Amino acid sequence: MEKKYLLLIEYEGTAYHGWQMQTNALSIQEVVEKSLSRILNKPTNVLSSGRTDAGVHSEGMPAHFVAELKMSVSQIQLALNSLLPHDISIREVREVPMMFNARGSAKSKLYRYTILNRDYPSALNFRRSWFIPHELDISAMQKAAEYLLGEHDFTSFRAGNCNAKSPIRTMNRVEILEQEGFLHCEFEGKGFLKHMVRNFVGTLVYVGKKRIPPEQVKTILEARDRKAAGPNAPSHGLCLIKVEY
Repeated sequence: MEKKYLLLIEYEGTAYHGWQMQTNALSIQEVVEKSLSRILNKPTNVLSSGRTDAGVHSEGMPAHFVAELKMSVSQIQLALNSLLPHDISIREVREVPMMFNARGSAKSKLYRYTILNRDYPSALNFRRSWFIPHELDISAMQKAAEYLLGEHDFTSFRAGNCNAKSPIRTMNRVEILEQEGFLHCEFEGKGFLKHMVRNFVGTLVYVGKKRIPPEQVKTILEARDRKAAGPNAPSHGLCLIKVEY
């Protein structure tokens, strides 16, 4: 009998062209599906909770697949991790109801963007953070971030080629946390537009550099124009932390 399984996938996205299958570049989805298909001896698709851009990381991307298996969930995890490269690992495998959908059943997602804000770079963290050696006004950034809370039309913060039907999204939590030279910018909501978090961060860094005042974020939102916001922050500072169901 077929059953549905949920994978929690951790990956360091530097070597990949994002999560989603690509015709001309390597994706995380392709690598996971190939490994799973080898175990199951037939082509098997995995459906994730969403996409991540090229270079973006994940601490736990949820993805489901359907299969008829005699293996236990721990055996599936062990088999997958023995085939996957070192920058992709399966943190957990669990059986879920057939009605479960990794994308449709998601209640909220948490993304963290990491900025290294000190006068020297990090050899160990350069693939996981945006190095900004200039002094940033963190309290101004925190004040600006408050304007992003709640339900808004986020047209000013979506990519030009974003294909979402509606630009309306709700941010349940937006926080900037300091930790020993790092700034962790956390964004939690049910759904996100393409490049939305990276555009948030690029704009907040403009505030931190005192190029624009915190209050201008409200004006940027109301403009509903991508040109009004700051630049797109580099992808390597972004990580999907968790998805709640």
